[in-house]
Amino acid sequence: MTTASGTQLDAGVIGRWLDANGAPGGGAWPELEQLSGGSQNTLYLIRRADQRMVLRMPGPRADAARVDGLLREIRLARALSGTDVPHAELIAADETGSVLGMPFYVMAAIDGWSPMDRGWQAPFDTDPDARRGLAFQLVEGAAKLGRVDWRAQGLDGFGRPEGFHERQVDRWLRFLAVFQVRELPGLQEAADWLRRNRPAHYRPGVMHGDYQFANVMFAHGAPARLAAIVDWEMATVGDPLLDLAWALLGYDGEEPRADGFYLDMRGMPRRSELLAHYEAISGLSTENIDYYLVLANWKLGIVLEKTYAAAVRPGPHEVDPKITETFATMVPQLIATAAELAKAR
Repeated sequence: MTTASGTQLDAGVIGRWLDANGAPGGGAWPELEQLSGGSQNTLYLIRRADQRMVLRMPGPRADAARVDGLLREIRLARALSGTDVPHAELIAADETGSVLGMPFYVMAAIDGWSPMDRGWQAPFDTDPDARRGLAFQLVEGAAKLGRVDWRAQGLDGFGRPEGFHERQVDRWLRFLAVFQVRELPGLQEAADWLRRNRPAHYRPGVMHGDYQFANVMFAHGAPARLAAIVDWEMATVGDPLLDLAWALLGYDGEEPRADGFYLDMRGMPRRSELLAHYEAISGLSTENIDYYLVLANWKLGIVLEKTYAAAVRPGPHEVDPKITETFATMVPQLIATAAELAKAR
């Protein structure tokens, strides 16, 4: 097939490779369908007999960094195999690029739904008690990921946990300086507070790096069950409590936000309930969660500002105007929230 991006995929080549790697649906001709979504890589649904799989690979114009990112994803998927972290199981991978001209991997398709596809699915759209379970499941996924024995799972060198917090402020300010197009009030105030209040000690663990409702899938129907964590481009070994803070960005203090979040948070648990749930599963203390909330708001604002900057600079770009309009106010609000939280502590 020829995809929308011009990539040529030969179903026969893929089918033979799947057979050679013991993939499900052995011998059956694969049907390929390009999927939407995936900002960093290209996704294809593979149907083979009664089996469904997803192929993930860089786009045809991917640079070396993106290819390296995909190779990191393959390594992480192997490391998560056999753990209790909800994820799409790795079926097979070609790290050499010899089969399709680019490295790629095939994972099990997830039977589930994403909150980014028209919001909460039934019954969570109308049942507040059922909806509560989604928040507990989100936090539980972060806790399970953070408690993985990353050294035993072969992830030495996957990140640089030593000095993780010491690097954060300067790293992200350098990142912002490359594309910054406007002043962001509160940026330096939050940065200074983060430097003064970084944790003296922490327990390194696997962290997703962008852990939120947008990057998970849930099983259909009640009760709530996390089916898979997805989109691992920012994963590393660092401080897993930052994933917890990321998951709590839909909160104003103890209560879920009444508005201004990309999902309807009415009916969700109080923040203290989620912190207690995380502690019970991870074995980590959340006593210093304020630091992580400041860092999460501040860092997310910087990450999203890159998209906004690309949209407002002269010249052709592919940013949805609705995203540009949203980020125009969302980014300053995130940075301001970080500064306000820091000032209040």
